[in-house]
Amino acid sequence: MEKNTIPVITVDGPSGSGKGTICSLLAAELKWNLLDSGALYRLVAFGALKHQIDFTDTDKIADYARQLDIRFDVSEPNPETGATEVAVILEGEAVGDGIRTEECGNNASKVAAIPAVRAALLERQRQFLVPPGLIADGRDMGTVVFPEAKLKIYLTASAEERANRRFKQLKEKGIHATVGSLIREINERDERDMNRTVAPLEPAEDAHVVDTSSMPINEVIQRVLQLYRQVFK
Repeated sequence: MEKNTIPVITVDGPSGSGKGTICSLLAAELKWNLLDSGALYRLVAFGALKHQIDFTDTDKIADYARQLDIRFDVSEPNPETGATEVAVILEGEAVGDGIRTEECGNNASKVAAIPAVRAALLERQRQFLVPPGLIADGRDMGTVVFPEAKLKIYLTASAEERANRRFKQLKEKGIHATVGSLIREINERDERDMNRTVAPLEPAEDAHVVDTSSMPINEVIQRVLQLYRQVFK
């Protein structure tokens, strides 16, 4: 199958807008592959620390990014809750929640602002496009990585709602945080992501914008599946 005939759905948006949950559920529902591009940047940051690469050494970080050995394994939905789990495998080992901390997230945003790293990861991300299809989760999937995608989604939500969601996730994992500090960090990250010179965070011109602030997950999923059926069926 030619690359340009393999279907891809891009799902972009800021941190906490629901991209991860929605994309894993879509991948499980459609039996498609998953690309969590945000995790790639977290993994570069995580791996750079693991291999003691200085964040100011952009050449070494870019070299590491080019050789990033990663895959995403999506579980079948839980028969009782309907939830899915995504195992992130770096260099043959599951990284667990090590890449989901706020510190790692902030480091990932810094790494993502390095043009050489973005260039190194661009082709790696496109290599995820294999049959039967791909759900691409990120911030520039529809604008830069897969601009030819027939279906582009842009999820958004208020900073307050996103902070509350993140607070709940961290609390469940026993990680201390405050809503106020999370709101500040989210606003700082948004500012950095939206104003970077390379691939700033913004909806593609042909993206369907979905505000998830007051939408339950199942409603968001049904909305995206409705668009999927319109575009691909």
